[in-house]
Amino acid sequence: MAATMTQKVMYTDTTICTGCRACMVACKQWNQLPYEEPEWTGGYGNRSHFSDKAWRFVRFIEVDDPRPSHKGEVQWLMMSDVCKHCQQAGCLEACPTGAIHRTAWGTVDIDQGICNGCRDCVASCPFGVIAFNADTGRVNKCTFCSDRVPAGMPTACAKTCPTSSIRFGDKEPMLEMARARVKELKAQGFERANLYGDSDILGGLNAFYVLADSPSVYGLPERPELPQRNVNLDSALAIASSVVIGLAALVSFRDQGAGRQG
Repeated sequence: MAATMTQKVMYTDTTICTGCRACMVACKQWNQLPYEEPEWTGGYGNRSHFSDKAWRFVRFIEVDDPRPSHKGEVQWLMMSDVCKHCQQAGCLEACPTGAIHRTAWGTVDIDQGICNGCRDCVASCPFGVIAFNADTGRVNKCTFCSDRVPAGMPTACAKTCPTSSIRFGDKEPMLEMARARVKELKAQGFERANLYGDSDILGGLNAFYVLADSPSVYGLPERPELPQRNVNLDSALAIASSVVIGLAALVSFRDQGAGRQG
């Protein structure tokens, strides 16, 4: 891991997102991502998930207003979603070549020159962020603008956001701002308002969110886990079960032999 500088984060306040998708355009433009056909999502969104050519996209969610005082009313919840750059990063743990690494400011990036396209990281991300690029034979995701941040510039999406829904800065001030915002929302009647990505989520997310409702409403796992850790546990249990079955078979065979001799 590189020597750590001041940890940088992106804080997204979903409650002031207007769904303009300027962040998506800025991401594509800065990273020179090619055009791809929009998806039919049945709503206002033009994507339902990440791809190798879409590293950020906006979710449009129509729900019953979560405020008890507005029961029966409909509300739009919008969320500009991106790679979370987890402190406990499943992709980084699974990568066999070291292509996925922690940057000096705490985020997670992919070295395209080392990636061998094995896709272990794709299966290991609990948010389904990483996508395989069939044209290059490698994987892609948000880089946290690794060519902007070292130069003292914010990420392209944060720079472009017209409502400051996406903010970029040092971790602690951003966390304090997000926690204060949750208190404001609760005072306004959003009883389920929460900060998604504090230290309780995979050790903390470097891209965290203020939500007006439960994470599952936004398509986020309530308690994300690292898949490969579950695999390790399941493998250990399977091995233990095999050992028990083997011992039981040996005991049975021995007892049968003793019975024949008697």
